[in-house]
Amino acid sequence: MAKMFFLSLPVKDVAKSTAFYEAVGATKNPMFSNEATSCMVFSEAIYIMLLSHERMGDFIDRRIIDPRTEIQALFTFSADSRNDVDQTVERAAAAGGRADINEKDDYGWMYGRSFEDLDGHCFGVNWMDLEAATKAMPQSEPASAPM
Repeated sequence: MAKMFFLSLPVKDVAKSTAFYEAVGATKNPMFSNEATSCMVFSEAIYIMLLSHERMGDFIDRRIIDPRTEIQALFTFSADSRNDVDQTVERAAAAGGRADINEKDDYGWMYGRSFEDLDGHCFGVNWMDLEAATKAMPQSEPASAPM
């Protein structure tokens, strides 16, 4: 069985956040969703669990930070094309998120943009031409193993 990745995010309003992630391209899995939790499916291997602050407290005893003022991580999705990057970010903005929280990356062989969800969690969306990237990036020696 392929490995699966579950990202759990605390959100202020599960219903509004569910609608936001549906607009960005995820599908809600009703089997693992209720008024306090939404399981958002991006692929057979990638899931985002949207948890109310109260429900998140059932899993971990730590302070929930405000992602608009503190950063814990930047999450990045791959895209099939430059157009797919633009469409994803535009859908996020239309659904109430904030587009281009960072400068656009455009190296010709790689193109990326970013958005912030309703709660301030930061996401990147990147497309890359792997063959062109391999040619463009300098070749270096592999890092030596630590002693």
